[in-house]
Amino acid sequence: MHEPEFLPTPNVDRLEARGHLGIKKGLDNIRTLLGALGNPQSNFPVLLIGGTNGKGSTGAFLAHMLRASGLVVGWTTSPHFLHPKERIWVDGGPIGVGALDLLLGEAFDAEARTGLEATYFELMITAALSAFRMTGVEIAVLEVGLGGRWDATNATEPMLSVITNVGMDHQQHLGWTRESIGREKLCIARDGHSLVLGPSIDPLWAQPLLEKHPRICPAPRLRAERVAFDHSLVQGHPVPLAGLHQVENLAIAFEAARQLSAFGFPIREDRLWEGVAATRWPGRLWKVPGLENVWMDGAHNVDGARVLADHAVACGWRPHLMFGAMEDKDLASVARELMRLRPLSLTYLRGDAPRYARFDDLFEAFGQDAPGITLQEAAHHLRAPSDQPRLISGSLYLIGDLLRELGIDPWDPA
Repeated sequence: MHEPEFLPTPNVDRLEARGHLGIKKGLDNIRTLLGALGNPQSNFPVLLIGGTNGKGSTGAFLAHMLRASGLVVGWTTSPHFLHPKERIWVDGGPIGVGALDLLLGEAFDAEARTGLEATYFELMITAALSAFRMTGVEIAVLEVGLGGRWDATNATEPMLSVITNVGMDHQQHLGWTRESIGREKLCIARDGHSLVLGPSIDPLWAQPLLEKHPRICPAPRLRAERVAFDHSLVQGHPVPLAGLHQVENLAIAFEAARQLSAFGFPIREDRLWEGVAATRWPGRLWKVPGLENVWMDGAHNVDGARVLADHAVACGWRPHLMFGAMEDKDLASVARELMRLRPLSLTYLRGDAPRYARFDDLFEAFGQDAPGITLQEAAHHLRAPSDQPRLISGSLYLIGDLLRELGIDPWDPA
């Protein structure tokens, strides 16, 4: 396995110069861009997935299930590991580098004509929706980037919305309570359309929350369906993504598929499990191919860390833990959860980007005297054989940077 060498692409380079993390509240930009391109999002039905954790896994299951059922599926996700083309999936795999460059060129042209300055995410969502129109997808599965109300994906009109869960993350943008974060996420619901809620969300909580704050977003009468979660769902069926929490994400995906079937989509129940079996989703409790006893999980908030720790404790799994994260995370709370792993050793990681937490910050969060190393040094250690499990966690950006150092393409089928 090796990291692919991508040909120079000027519009992708222009995109990367915008930075991945710029956030602009409001949907005017994305609506104007889409309007300048003829509103590509009006050419296919949209399913929109929000939530604090599990959005990507649920989307991965659902995209593969719908494709196995015979539909041409578009799917967006974020972040990427090695190249932004990973964020746009059409009928079985990421779009080509050349196609992405062409679509971004159209988005940049629309930006120039309208006098806007769009964010990285707005440009990528514009390119994705244009890609789905160009390729004739029969349904688009869109993953919310952050929150819901102001997210660029919310400029579409979803026929079905999904919220996996509501936890504490991105509080500086979404508010400091679960109630405020929940309000932001519920804004992806549409009046008269179904809303699938993960098993931890009570529909009786959701509707009053919107009605209590009508100025946040229009208060639709929710046609909310709470997922009934039962581990017997997977009896006799292998689930390719590790962790009990993935069974919950799978249950959400099945409920979304059932809703689509009720809307008249030609869902083939006998093929859904084929799609599940084909699902790949690197970086989430993922055993890295080509390395011995190396696992990666992008748990970057307290709920993600709790799920990871619960799984490890239930399995009696004690890895060597290597941790690095962005400085804006609740590092102390994440550290408390991860220390329930009772790791055999602890190592702090820091990438080159300025947003990575410093070693002093990690030491303060964990309260553990442990070595701090660069990603280059970590890659050297991980290439060495080991009879003990090694777990890298804390951020999907960290995992992407480390995979680049290792020269591993996570989407390589080899």
